[in-house]
Amino acid sequence: MKSKGLYRDFFLHFDILCMAVIFLGVLILLLTMELTWSVLLFFMIGIITYMFSEYLTHRFLFHIKAPKNEFLLNLIKRLHYDHHTKPNDLKLLFLPIWYSAPNLTALALLFYLISGSIVSTLAFSVGVLFMFFVYEWKHYVAHRPIKPKTRFGKWVKRTHILHHYKNENYWYGVSTPFVDAIFGTLKDEKEVETSQTVKALEKRA
Repeated sequence: MKSKGLYRDFFLHFDILCMAVIFLGVLILLLTMELTWSVLLFFMIGIITYMFSEYLTHRFLFHIKAPKNEFLLNLIKRLHYDHHTKPNDLKLLFLPIWYSAPNLTALALLFYLISGSIVSTLAFSVGVLFMFFVYEWKHYVAHRPIKPKTRFGKWVKRTHILHHYKNENYWYGVSTPFVDAIFGTLKDEKEVETSQTVKALEKRA
């Protein structure tokens, strides 16, 4: 596939477009406020928050033991199980808007309850959304015929490929694998056995 088609598949995807509209709305609203240098701090807090929530959600929610309830099972299959079964299926590559938007709202409300500031919350939300797009892009690159140019980019892609084809119990950080180092799930691939359920999360004991 030509590079133009690869970029189009990302930027014109429905869920990405919806989140882009939300991002622009939040950013424009923030820019109408009276700003101070503190917005940069809250922007960074938003980025860091997403980095850790990405890891924790991936590890403890997306890899949860298969629910017995059929409705919940279908939800988790769409969110992640089916992605492991068909890692390169474009339809399963992006987080659905019905998941992403409510989670952003929940994080923003929680931050507002803590900070009590609209400006701080908007700056925080911009940071979260910025990192969301970094995550989606890194995830997209990992599964598409795109060759990262930097050493860091190649490492990020490699660790995610290992998560899908070597062992699903390691390398959870998609955009920022160094978070795995903090939680002990960043391993030397030579020391990790190939999992029999790496493409069948639903069958794990």
